Amino acid sequence: MCWQCDNPDKTTDDYLDVLRETIKDQRWAVQFVESDNRPFAYTVGLHENGLPELVVTGMRAQTSAKLLNVIGEQMVDEGMVLQPAEHIDCGRRYLLEVVEVEHPDVHLKFALGLYGSTIRALQLVWADDAGRWPWDRGWGHGRRRQPVLGIRGPLPN
Repeated sequence: MCWQCDNPDKTTDDYLDVLRETIKDQRWAVQFVESDNRPFAYTVGLHENGLPELVVTGMRAQTSAKLLNVIGEQMVDEGMVLQPAEHIDCGRRYLLEVVEVEHPDVHLKFALGLYGSTIRALQLVWADDAGRWPWDRGWGHGRRRQPVLGIRGPLPN
């Protein structure tokens, strides 16, 4: 269940206060958006460090949170700077490509609620088990889909 479903007497502003407390304690929060075929998750709070928020689509909640937290830690603690079209090899688990989110104001509702329209976001697009990207012919991961929320950048030479 979602927070608002569990707290029907509370407002969106109340939830933003919950997020503020989480960010104060944890440095950022991960917001999961439920959907049978197109779930997605995003960070809220990296903006406070002058960084883009991160988004991942098509993964389960726990997997999304783990991935976003690992990359978020590398950005905040180790100074990792992500660039569109960059590939990130997460060991044997995931191969990622960074895509700039074209309209973060459409997808990152609670980040927008806290920080306004100046937020930037980068999507961590993941390859399937055969190393194919969602824009490749034959990409597949069962019934789940992975919408790409921006235009793929030119690959580095």
